[in-house]
Amino acid sequence: MTQDIIIANARIILADEVVHGALVLRDGQIKDISQGISVPVQAIDCEGDFVCPGLIELHTDNLERHITPRPRVDWPHRAAIVAHDRELAATGITTVFDAIRVGSIVSDKNKRYGKYARQMADEILQMRAAGALKISHHIHLRAEICSETLLDEMAEFGDADRVGIVSLMDHTPGQRQFRDLKKFEDYVCGKHNLDRAGFADYMDFLYGLQDRLGAAHEAGAVAAARRYGATLASHDDTTADQVATSAAHGVTIAEFPTTVEAAEACHAADIATIMGAPNLVRGGSHSGNVAAHELARLDRLNILSSDYVPAALLMGAVQVSQIWDDWAKGIATVTANAAKHVHLDDRGMIAVGKRADILRFSMLHDVPVVRTVWADGQQVA
Repeated sequence: MTQDIIIANARIILADEVVHGALVLRDGQIKDISQGISVPVQAIDCEGDFVCPGLIELHTDNLERHITPRPRVDWPHRAAIVAHDRELAATGITTVFDAIRVGSIVSDKNKRYGKYARQMADEILQMRAAGALKISHHIHLRAEICSETLLDEMAEFGDADRVGIVSLMDHTPGQRQFRDLKKFEDYVCGKHNLDRAGFADYMDFLYGLQDRLGAAHEAGAVAAARRYGATLASHDDTTADQVATSAAHGVTIAEFPTTVEAAEACHAADIATIMGAPNLVRGGSHSGNVAAHELARLDRLNILSSDYVPAALLMGAVQVSQIWDDWAKGIATVTANAAKHVHLDDRGMIAVGKRADILRFSMLHDVPVVRTVWADGQQVA
């Protein structure tokens, strides 16, 4: 019989309130919740720290950072997956949807990126099956509409891959995230080491791809998401018309809308809005788009994503909790709300019978400090 883990003298963040009490974890589940300040024998004394569900990350580029730590450097993938897994666990994330790009440009080696999605997904799934990962990993396919090989790459995935999210990514310059062409040039040339002298030709190349393949790629990605049974997400919606198109496709979550107009349209269409926690922590978007705190104050922010800084997820949840003066509502942006929209009904809240994904953290001034993390009832950090 598995020994109970008792977490006591904690401020427990429940679905709609914070209570001072204790949890009992057994066989990977939450078995009991009680109120009070007593600390039973052999219990873990949290000394008044916060205890909340393990964080759920729906969109992170962190794995890509480990795979390509420098331009043109391809780090051994399994080592990168393990490092990524441990980093997320240490920041309180117990469920992650690893974002993997599908859709490549292969006709010209000077115009960016090659295929890697099928291999990367296989390696993640193999590591998961081998029990090498501390937290729960799922697949998020980032469908690059402005590419050459999207449909062929998506055809390589099926039911057995349990793809959880498909996001429609259109990085054609001059719209969505990159309405500002100078910011697009800085981003592409900086990240991909592209020669600025050839940037105009590169933009013409992308415009040609969009004209030739964009409509077919978008329709094919939507159909593939339905075939997988995956949640469909839009990305960088800017206008109400774009949101209307997303809604017609069956999109239920909108990643990083760039304007208040788009966020309002998402709310009207019952599409949950995901904003980047780094945007919130930094006080604004690095791309010059709408600030996450502005949408929070308008109550048009539903879910947070760490995006490119794993530690930002808990920091952002704390900040939005303070904006709303509601810890339960703020923590839900990184737990219950995320779980709901990817149909993970076994986690995302502290309740009897739910999966024992638990995070204990304290506050040092205005910075949350992770103390202990349990995933499926096992301590992982």
